[in-house]
Amino acid sequence: MKCPFCQHDDSSVLESRESEDGQVTRRRRECGQCSKRFTSYERVEGPQLLVIKKNGGREQFDREKVRRGVARACEKRPVSSDLIGELVDQLEQEMLKKSVSEVASRVIGNAILKRLKKIDKVAYVRFASVYLDFNEIDDFARLVKEIK
Repeated sequence: MKCPFCQHDDSSVLESRESEDGQVTRRRRECGQCSKRFTSYERVEGPQLLVIKKNGGREQFDREKVRRGVARACEKRPVSSDLIGELVDQLEQEMLKKSVSEVASRVIGNAILKRLKKIDKVAYVRFASVYLDFNEIDDFARLVKEIK
């Protein structure tokens, strides 16, 4: 494992923890060269999931892209990065449990909205405004009225 600070390829594992669902192993590491500490995550690479986009195109499911979108919606909100990671983990597991290898982007977007609504209403509205492509202030008003 390369050190993210000095790029040295020798590090030692200080601590390992399994996630609650046993899908991810978190390892705390220390670089053998610069002695800085960093965290790595290990997960089993399962079946590949394709996302069917609105325009009909297909692309690989990218958990990092989902994480960035959710993190952007949660910016400056009291939502921890660990909670965002859990949301993405749960979402990925839900999508992989489906009996198909292709999932429409709207299914993923709706699953994210469902989870965000329980976590933070402002983040929910932010994500919905992009995902549902709001063009008018009335779109926001309808959504806020709906969640009240």
